[in-house]
Amino acid sequence: MELQVCLNGRRGGADGTGVPLSPTALADSAAEAVAAGATEIHVHPRTPCGRESLSPRVVEPTVDALRARVRVPIGVTTGAWAAPDPALRLKRVGTWSVLPDFASVNWHEPGAEDVAEQLLVMGIGVEAGIWSGTDGAARFAASPLGPQVLRVLAEVTDPDPAAAEESARTLLTELGTAHGRPVLLHGEEGGAWPVLRLAGRLGLATRIGLEDTLLLPDGERALSNAELVTEALLQYGR
Repeated sequence: MELQVCLNGRRGGADGTGVPLSPTALADSAAEAVAAGATEIHVHPRTPCGRESLSPRVVEPTVDALRARVRVPIGVTTGAWAAPDPALRLKRVGTWSVLPDFASVNWHEPGAEDVAEQLLVMGIGVEAGIWSGTDGAARFAASPLGPQVLRVLAEVTDPDPAAAEESARTLLTELGTAHGRPVLLHGEEGGAWPVLRLAGRLGLATRIGLEDTLLLPDGERALSNAELVTEALLQYGR
């Protein structure tokens, strides 16, 4: 089972003390999650004041801290919210000297293909983020970079637990052959656990973590990423 743990995402201090933000806290959380069974890491690097950033001064210490604690692939976001101007986003990615193993690129965002191409030139794997409810799948299908990506990250943004599985199936249909690349399927909030279980039934890679949900399947608050990973191993494929 390929299980990515998404350590923090866009969550902040208001979401509770269990959400890791600093490089040290992220590294501690990653080590616990890997010990629980996670096979790779996805992280949103933060400035000391908690703001997401693609600056090398922020990304590089985070990647270094994670590498000092875990021996699994490490990925970071390149989400437009961290650098809304496409030219600035491209520039900042291009100045990284400590490189993650992969980076997610949201294909519906302006400048996505330029960022993906830059990552490929740098030898960084590209995780093509295709969100439900966007034109990402159509744009990816037409992209000449499609066959070169590491995988497709099929992101179901429907938070309704009763509808998320149907939304996931619709997204997978829109992706079609996905240029023959592997697919990692995941949901978020109320849809996180239904979509994770569907991924298991379909034999797809998946992910879980405090970025996607703060709750366990029974509705109780998760205390850590490791707790979510442990539960994911039980829920996968049910």
